[in-house]
Amino acid sequence: MKFKKIVLDEIKRCYCVSHIYAGGELKVVFASEGIDEPCRAYSGASFENREELWKEPGGTMSFVAIPGSDGGFLAIQRAYPRYNMTGVKIVRGRFIKSGCEIRDFIELPYAHRFDVLESEGRLHFIGATLCNTKREREDWSDPGKLWAGELPADFGAPMGLRPIKESLVKNHGYWRGTRDGANTGYIACDSGIYAASPPREGRDWQVELILAGRFSDVACYDLDGDGADEIAAISPFHGDELTIRKKTGDSRYDVAYRYPNPIDTAHALWAGPLNGIPTIIFGIRKMDGELGYIRYDKNTGGYRSEIIEKGVGTANVSVIRRAGGDIIAAANHAKNEAAVYFTVE
Repeated sequence: MKFKKIVLDEIKRCYCVSHIYAGGELKVVFASEGIDEPCRAYSGASFENREELWKEPGGTMSFVAIPGSDGGFLAIQRAYPRYNMTGVKIVRGRFIKSGCEIRDFIELPYAHRFDVLESEGRLHFIGATLCNTKREREDWSDPGKLWAGELPADFGAPMGLRPIKESLVKNHGYWRGTRDGANTGYIACDSGIYAASPPREGRDWQVELILAGRFSDVACYDLDGDGADEIAAISPFHGDELTIRKKTGDSRYDVAYRYPNPIDTAHALWAGPLNGIPTIIFGIRKMDGELGYIRYDKNTGGYRSEIIEKGVGTANVSVIRRAGGDIIAAANHAKNEAAVYFTVE
């Protein structure tokens, strides 16, 4: 597979990347984790049009389009580096004709990842906090939680939050997938990978440990075409190991692939069809700082990795599916780049 890279912008400590449709127009969104740094959206055939969603306060680690809305989103602000995250808030925004309207929504200290999951026609917020409090950078004595609430349809309405799972140490990774035919959030932390299913059929949230161990990030998809999802995982926290695990029993997953190159601070992880082929995309923050992908080879019965680019230190990726070749949008943290990679098989 070949790639055509376009650097859209220089954003200091570029960390967050997402995409959203507003008025039928695709917008790719990039934001910084730094203090008083911007969040920007790009549109057009080559994403040449730029609009600033906010100039500050920065600290944007997650940006999520609200399912079923036309340009509605939630985003984190004030989640700053070195765990300066006591003032974290989540804002609610929407694209309008005159630009972008943004309102404060909820306060959630130490929030890092969140999502909005649809279930039985209702939208449910799920948010993960790294911890509850910190006395210093490496203090993990007050574990994080999973928080949930039902997202109100009214743009200006408040939302209540309640914990649905507690005692989650280094509660870092999140992936939106499906399980038993329902939208599911997968959470990675120091005690394992959990599957969180929103309320349905009269039941409350269901949170189940599916794989014990020390994990940082997770992505799930059927990579080998056997009808069952594999689990791609980074371990431990901000870890040095990237594996793909295959389910071999009711509650057992065995390592089917281990990324062979030495890595430091593996961070970005995505799974799904890229140009129709099941793919894992990964980004490493330090050492060689590679952005790459992994695919299952049916001829050999194993996995093969390829490097897209080294030295970029990708923090997060977002994949845009389109006719003529999918696009990888990458927050290249080490190079302060907001970049897109047009794919050609």
